Amino acid sequence: MKELKKLIKKIGNLNADMYGKDFLLTWEKSEDELKQILYVAEALKKLRDNNFSTRLFDSGLAISNFRDNSTRTRFSFASAANMLGLEVQDLDESKSQIAHGETVRETANMISFLTDIIGIRDDMYLGAGNAYMREVGDALDDGFENGVLPKRPGIVNLQCDIDHPTQSMADLLHLKRHFGSLKNLKGKKIAMTWAYSPSYGKPLSVPQGIIGLMTRFGMEVELAHPEGYGLIPEVLEVAKKNAAASGGSFKVSNNMEDAFKNADIVYPKSWAPYSVMGQRTELLFAKNMKGLDALEKEALANNAKFKNWECDAEKMKLTKNGEALYMHCLPADITDVSCKAGEVSAEVFEKYRIPTYVEAGYKPYVIASMILTNQFKNPSKILKSLLNDRYKRMM
Repeated sequence: MKELKKLIKKIGNLNADMYGKDFLLTWEKSEDELKQILYVAEALKKLRDNNFSTRLFDSGLAISNFRDNSTRTRFSFASAANMLGLEVQDLDESKSQIAHGETVRETANMISFLTDIIGIRDDMYLGAGNAYMREVGDALDDGFENGVLPKRPGIVNLQCDIDHPTQSMADLLHLKRHFGSLKNLKGKKIAMTWAYSPSYGKPLSVPQGIIGLMTRFGMEVELAHPEGYGLIPEVLEVAKKNAAASGGSFKVSNNMEDAFKNADIVYPKSWAPYSVMGQRTELLFAKNMKGLDALEKEALANNAKFKNWECDAEKMKLTKNGEALYMHCLPADITDVSCKAGEVSAEVFEKYRIPTYVEAGYKPYVIASMILTNQFKNPSKILKSLLNDRYKRMM
């Protein structure tokens, strides 16, 4: 357990304070706070791998509010909460009083009397998801300040319209372990590239999360997409500032081959154009279903123009060492070897299938770390107590 003890000591030496603070965007956190999330996640994984109990709560709820479909993030949140001793309760809005006019303020307070953490996924509509999370946070502040709630539950962003912090942090932990350390990421090139998909409406938050986080650690980040598929301008500015501060670089291009050239990591992912996502939100708020259908058909037709933006084996060979590390947040749209109708060819995905599953496997620990650091003032002390606890779970 020497390695774990060293890790816990590193956590204690960080200048980080996330106690009672929501985790909504990675670029709102300091570098030490991001490191704390990673190190605590690693410590929790080592404890669990060695059959130590990581139960920190005797009771309490972890509310999951998924306003979009999910497999990996939904089960990662449930696993994280369970690992720490919290019981998960899904908020199914169709079975709540929200449909009958209950406000966000009322709902937030009514679900929070014995709640410790709330995980929210709201990624479908530009300008709405992150704003909704902050509205929930304001309602919780009001309830706690007025004595309605015994404590103010924390909020974890499980994906919004701007960022996907649990995914990008899990990806960063995967890269840290793959290359040996965070220091070793400095100077490594990651290509975050658009890829064709038969589905048009995928959020911008994954590529935005990647460019917003990897630029914090001195990486050479290149974003590549066809004309018209740009991201939120404010997030691009965040990436530029991050790269300048960390000694890395950030580049945007419209050429996939240039992006892949000399890359150490490639991350092909489909997303909808920024303009389309904005139109989609306007049509939704106007309850214009016919307009939404028409927009979808138009967007799908536009996507089809870029089927040659494939992620095939030949482009993988443009990288520094013959072939880059392939990453994806899953599920990937897989097609045949030619990869003319999806994000990745079957050949490439099969080669990196297990590493990609491993990448996904870090997410429960990252979420558990976000919960722990929100709920406890001294994470290193908490982890030390778990390590020193002589009780081990039965196999």
